Amino acid sequence: MKKYIAITLILALTLSSCNKVEEKINESIDQATETVKQKAQEQVKETMDKAVNETINSVNNSQDVSFQEVFPNAKTDIISEFKGKKMKFPNGSPAYFLKYKADKTELLQLMAAQPTADEGKSDKEAQKIDGQKFIDQLSFFEKFILEGVLDTNFLNEIKTDKSIEFYRIKRFPNKSTIIVNPQTSVIYQFVEVS
Repeated sequence: MKKYIAITLILALTLSSCNKVEEKINESIDQATETVKQKAQEQVKETMDKAVNETINSVNNSQDVSFQEVFPNAKTDIISEFKGKKMKFPNGSPAYFLKYKADKTELLQLMAAQPTADEGKSDKEAQKIDGQKFIDQLSFFEKFILEGVLDTNFLNEIKTDKSIEFYRIKRFPNKSTIIVNPQTSVIYQFVEVS
């Protein structure tokens, strides 16, 4: 009987010891996993912060640009009251923010007629879109843009005026988002260059 009690006691102690070892291993794995998660989150946050800061610095250090610089082959006789800014994305790609007056129909035809580096990657005509995603992106960057760099008052206009129309056209390498106020003929155009 003493043998059975001794064996049972040894087995119980061994089982208890194994459970403690397993708990320690699980605890070490959990700590290592949490450390890796924290480091990954810190790295992602650092990368995102750097990209956002570079973009904001580019916007704040933007340069004036003419319509002909952005669209060298375009006739400018349909454009009036032009203002334009050139900035760079963190990847080095240029982008343009333009404001001017023009007839919507003539402008959309002009944009569709722009030369392209790859017709297969280009649209034949501008497509009307819901502008909410674009508004959300601009609203985010608006917080960081220095006063006087860009006229951000138009954001209130495009958020509240239901007559505002949004169009998108890609004539590779350019991709334009065109915001039209049909009542005033004011056009806001954001051009990304791939």
